[in-house]
Amino acid sequence: MFDSDFGPDLIALLSREVLRERAGALIAEACAWSVGLSDHDHHLRVRGRVTTTGLTLGARAVTGQPLSGEEDGRLELGDARPGSFQDALNAVTADGTLYAEHFDREVVEPFVLATCVAAAERARATRPADWAELLDELGEDGGDLVEVVRVGEWEAPLRIDAEHLVLAALGTVPLVEVEAEGLPLSLVRAAEAVTRAAAPPAVPETGPAADELAGALFLAEAAIGTSGLPLPVPVSAADRLLDVLLAEGLLPEELPALLPHLPVEPATAAELRATIAALGQGA
Repeated sequence: MFDSDFGPDLIALLSREVLRERAGALIAEACAWSVGLSDHDHHLRVRGRVTTTGLTLGARAVTGQPLSGEEDGRLELGDARPGSFQDALNAVTADGTLYAEHFDREVVEPFVLATCVAAAERARATRPADWAELLDELGEDGGDLVEVVRVGEWEAPLRIDAEHLVLAALGTVPLVEVEAEGLPLSLVRAAEAVTRAAAPPAVPETGPAADELAGALFLAEAAIGTSGLPLPVPVSAADRLLDVLLAEGLLPEELPALLPHLPVEPATAAELRATIAALGQGA
């Protein structure tokens, strides 16, 4: 995080302010994300090997059995109430990762990025002089707020605050109750995903640029369609998406113009733009 000699900088303070305002939305997204976890097979790591127990997370949760194991788990998620949301986060998946890792990538990270961008927008609108001074210190022109946030490094500390908010609200709540609370929003998110996937891409109607974009878009859509990636592509799959598009022969500098027309989540598009910019290859 970028600090001045006088304490935390403007965006660090505003980001926490915006996070407090959006706390309800964060909790709602966490509940929506949890929907379906009860149906997942339960796994444990035994002597270094991940094995299935023959039950689902939900079956163990309703009988009060712990979901996390002794060989896995994060220290801050330890001592969880058996069958609770916190216990589920600390459980191991079939691939040996923790559900907490997926939750961080799919919920916390994109939410925090959006929160930091909202804080930057607020700073730009309400404190233009301070905003201009901050941009000067960061060496940024302010044209890409996602890049400004990346350079300022405000996300990492705010993720900790966001995780604490979620655990304070949901940590001890039984998993099945969290899922029930999140069901309405999860249905909305699923409908939005279907709508985005079905919407025809908008491209320029005429001219050489339109032909080039249409051709690149055709290749990109075909590559995504055969890649097996979930749609819309979540931020957790951003690196794999980039590999898929480049393997199709698309140029890095072509991708920023294509992203608004592809079935990807906004946070995924932002992540790809930041990656390309960091490599010095994108606009």
